Amino acid sequence: MSGERYVVLGLAHVRSPWFPEVSRWATTAAAPLDFVKCVSVDELHARLASGRAFSAIVTDAGITGIDRDLIDRAREIGCAVIVVDDGSTRRDLAALGVSGVLPQAFDRDHLLAALAEHALVVGPAVAPRSPAGSSPTGPAVGWRGRFVAVTGAGGTGTSVAAIALAQGLAADVRTQGRVLLADLALDADQAMLHDARDIVPGLQELVDAFRHGTPPADDLLALTYGDDAPYRVLLGLRRHRDWTVLRPRALHAALDGLRRAFTHVIADIEPDVEGEAECGSADVEDRNLLARSAVDLADAVVVTGLPGVQGVHRLVRTVATLIDHGVPAERILPTINRAPRGARSRAELTSAVAALLEPVLGARRDALSSPLYLADHRRLDAGLRDGVGVPTSMATALAGGVQAVLGRAIDLREPAAAEPQPIAPGSLGAWATSQEAAG
Repeated sequence: MSGERYVVLGLAHVRSPWFPEVSRWATTAAAPLDFVKCVSVDELHARLASGRAFSAIVTDAGITGIDRDLIDRAREIGCAVIVVDDGSTRRDLAALGVSGVLPQAFDRDHLLAALAEHALVVGPAVAPRSPAGSSPTGPAVGWRGRFVAVTGAGGTGTSVAAIALAQGLAADVRTQGRVLLADLALDADQAMLHDARDIVPGLQELVDAFRHGTPPADDLLALTYGDDAPYRVLLGLRRHRDWTVLRPRALHAALDGLRRAFTHVIADIEPDVEGEAECGSADVEDRNLLARSAVDLADAVVVTGLPGVQGVHRLVRTVATLIDHGVPAERILPTINRAPRGARSRAELTSAVAALLEPVLGARRDALSSPLYLADHRRLDAGLRDGVGVPTSMATALAGGVQAVLGRAIDLREPAAAEPQPIAPGSLGAWATSQEAAG
């Protein structure tokens, strides 16, 4: 077909009545479209990645692979997604970013009207632009809880610090019992530290729930652990290699859903945030998806370290990596576990951290908080083993330090208020005499 037309990708269940009808309209030129039949969701992904221009995807709503990642990928290249709803699915299609919905028994006029509203014709006269009527599929505007990431080199007590922070924040009545500790580490330990005998459901089930819709906040509680604990726990990956099943956009939607359900979300994450830009590997960026997503979202980041030459070096290296990634220094709280009790020793550690980070911070060296020191507790392991948690002093100190960082960085993500603009008299309407107003 020459000239302008719609190029439509189609995917349907076996014997869907509309599929051969649309093919017939395209073949007989009854409708100005090219219809490309697909046999699987994988073929849809391959077609979208081919570089060819497509107007829209028309697919049955009940197909499992039609999820956030596919819809967002299509919209990124200006391809609308129109689903045929037979009434068998209860997914919130609008929340997924679907452009339009057709009834099961649609005719040619219905299809052309939907394409005219949501899709673009493909032809020499068409300039690249977003589909008409489309809008970004980002999270809806509304209340969100605070998100705090806890990270650090291996063996520095990151997981225990995350427990202490969750415990300390949960002790504040203002949190209303809505504090979540989310295990987003590749080597997840929170299930072991909380003696969770049943490790299902967890992170994988949460992300999968957001692939095809947006569960209500109350349903998210069923995916967390800890009915008798002061805070809830989202159990992590069951095996290190399970990161391969996580879909990026579904994960982002899941993290946003957690922030809508809890006043504070504490994320236990890995210190590795390398992406393709740093190392040239897309696979590494995919593997580090959990950590990168968490620090990008975080209102505060706790970085754990240990005293000593190697401990301070690894702490400084992690902080520098986060700053290089784009985390503002105001949001970072260096924390030294098993710290010496002497004031002089702590002052020397503070001076060493500041001196080593000065080349990274430059003129913003005062933006970074001074390290928070947590004393060594001999019966810490026994408390975790017996299920009584960490010492109260440790939990209170961490919660207070994080609250201070949140207070300093609270306005960093807020857009600047618009400057007042002068308004010319009469520009907002027209003057009317009293008789005209009465008439």
